[in-house]
Amino acid sequence: MTSATPGPQRPAPTAPAATASAVGAPAGPRPGPRPRPRLIATDLDGTLLRDDKTVSGRTVAALAAAEEAGIEVFFVTGRPARWMDVVSAHVHGHGLAICGNGAAVVDLHGGPGTHSFVKTRELERECALDVVRRLRAAAPGTSFAIERTGGLHHEETYPPLHMEPGESVAPAEKLLAEHPADSAAADQPVLKVLAFHPGLAPDEFLVLARAAIGDRATVTRSSPSALLEISGPGVSKASTLELCCAERGITPQEVVAFGDMPNDIEMLAWAGTSYAMGNAHPDVVAAASERTIANNDDGVAVVIERILEERRQSGG
Repeated sequence: MTSATPGPQRPAPTAPAATASAVGAPAGPRPGPRPRPRLIATDLDGTLLRDDKTVSGRTVAALAAAEEAGIEVFFVTGRPARWMDVVSAHVHGHGLAICGNGAAVVDLHGGPGTHSFVKTRELERECALDVVRRLRAAAPGTSFAIERTGGLHHEETYPPLHMEPGESVAPAEKLLAEHPADSAAADQPVLKVLAFHPGLAPDEFLVLARAAIGDRATVTRSSPSALLEISGPGVSKASTLELCCAERGITPQEVVAFGDMPNDIEMLAWAGTSYAMGNAHPDVVAAASERTIANNDDGVAVVIERILEERRQSGG
């Protein structure tokens, strides 16, 4: 899960956990030998991080060993840049992470508490306003927050899911005002609109919102609550990762990806090899080519260790 909300506790896994012996078991036949991995793309919450939001010593060692072997590691998350301190010490040479479900590429070289935006793929103001109008009509009772490059802004009725105060509190229409005089943050790019519904089931809200919004924006979710994350049209973890890989001459077949929630599905489908965590949403299990064990059991590290061992045995 690339959660935009670290507050709520995760529910019990919705799919049966994979056992250690099932790690790497393919979902179906895979013809021919695989190219050597050149990049590992991993979600954070529910995937690389344990449920207590820590990175285990085993995982830290596996990430360092992958980088030492010449395999880049990209963190690809729904988190905003300001929530990246938990992994900023582990980005190694390139220092980059994809945040906001693909809405931003962030340089974390400065370490905890510092970051700079390398690339933003914003949600245009008029598009964001249209999203708000459509969801208010389709799902009365929805409350909204606006994620800009400078911080979070939310409506008064939006619940405190983020465990952080909003930069400003006002109706979404005012938060998306065109002129800086009407909104102190109006000159900052909008990365996401967050929409919360108090009564709908998470997947029910997702289906309803996608029907209401269509291709005007990208709608996904990573939270165990009915919280949707809405980005610009075509903006996803997959599309931004594809851009970053193209800049490096890395093909999808040379990418190994990990994830656990619906906002990871496009990335897992794009990567040449993809792993659903043992605690993954059923739709993620269906999208991934392979399985690993749960995040609390260091499922990402287990696969990285196996990749590196196979490379050693082949003399690479």
